[in-house]
Amino acid sequence: MASGHRTEADLIVVGAGAAGLHTALCAAREGARVALVSATPLAESASYWAQGGLAAALAAEDSPDCHLEDTVRAGRGAVRRSVARVLCEESPACVRDLEGLGVHFDTDRRGALALGLEGGHSVRRIVHAGGSATGRRITRDLSALVARERRIEVLEGQRVTRLLVADGRCVGAAANDGLHIASRAVVLATGGAAAMWARTTNPPGTIGGAMLLAHAAGAALADLELVQFHPTAVVDGSIDGFLVTEAIRGEGARLLGEDGERFVDELAPRDEVARAIQERMRESGRAAVALDMRAVDPAHFPNVVDTLRQAGIDPARETIPVAPAAHYVMGGIATGLDGASTLPGLYAVGECACTGLHGANRLASNSLSECFVFGRRAARGALDEPQTDPSTQVEEREIGRSPVPGNDTRSALWEHAGLERSAEGLERLLSDEHPLARLIGACALAREESRGAHHRRDAPRTDPALDERHAVVHTDCPPRFEHWE
Repeated sequence: MASGHRTEADLIVVGAGAAGLHTALCAAREGARVALVSATPLAESASYWAQGGLAAALAAEDSPDCHLEDTVRAGRGAVRRSVARVLCEESPACVRDLEGLGVHFDTDRRGALALGLEGGHSVRRIVHAGGSATGRRITRDLSALVARERRIEVLEGQRVTRLLVADGRCVGAAANDGLHIASRAVVLATGGAAAMWARTTNPPGTIGGAMLLAHAAGAALADLELVQFHPTAVVDGSIDGFLVTEAIRGEGARLLGEDGERFVDELAPRDEVARAIQERMRESGRAAVALDMRAVDPAHFPNVVDTLRQAGIDPARETIPVAPAAHYVMGGIATGLDGASTLPGLYAVGECACTGLHGANRLASNSLSECFVFGRRAARGALDEPQTDPSTQVEEREIGRSPVPGNDTRSALWEHAGLERSAEGLERLLSDEHPLARLIGACALAREESRGAHHRRDAPRTDPALDERHAVVHTDCPPRFEHWE
């Protein structure tokens, strides 16, 4: 090992968003000593900006089976049903657990949970905390609990650059300032990679660092070609890419073309809505369509309304210019039902993971529920890992070059791996300077079909032979399609 400060913990959690915070708290509740490593201060993660809520079958007319069928339908034949069933059955208990931790969810006049409706859901099942400020409220509350928990050591301003591997197991992590932490297991929870694209709803740091870190250590990645583009990101110089939550459309906001008429079912799955907007923009020659939320109570979405007004747009009086933007990478570190990767001792939770839950088109608000359902599972699974013999020779696995994408890479991904792709464009990505861009291009090139968020102009039909098949990338190997039980 390199010289520097060394410490030990039962579990290392990398990332302080919703998934990381909850995983750390669950492990601490099991009596574990946790090292929570965060590149940013607590409550400044990407989860802080999340406007969506938690999807959970809590209504009398709802059920986990109904939630499951909506998830499978939205995922376009690529959802791993066993994982989806776990999420749908366990998310109601996670909502109650969060309430027990002190998170206050929105209620109606009778004191019952106020359930919202979003695209692809057949009934109201979205739980919010502070309306569209859900991410802010939950990360704030969980951050406060983490800061008070004596079993959790918070290491802010640290960026994990290397994973420690011994006898084919992940046994710790090393940070950029020489800090080395030994542990039973490591849980990566650093978020996704949608900021790799030139137009995005994500903060700048969501560039897939954990995916490359895991891959360099020997863990498999999967489904990197499946990228969801949110239909309604603001087109405006000062707040370009600002996401206008789907819950606003669930409350009656409409999408209008240049003629002022509706042109799409606003609550269809996101891939349908995004492509319909793109087609309308192509036909009109305009850079945006109009989102009309003048009939929606602005008090329900305070942070959205405040941000728009600060940018000079009054949503109570005028329409909002919107267009699709890269929002969520369904792919990531391949994991199972307990968050375990293909490298023993290494776990992943949240958007950096790929459980197969989201298939080819994520159902709205399933991702935040995923953080809590699988964060709890990963904490328990990781603590069952064996202790490492201190005399074992440890190897450091690092990414190599900096994972920060340049403007050329981001532009290339937007052009060649955007809402529409072709073999010719994807082949250009194979020579990109950024390793993750090359892997995305390889997976998208291998999937010679159109499915959900992956739309190939040169292969417009869905191939039934690829139903429930996942493009898996092992170290130094081309993508291969696997069926996950």
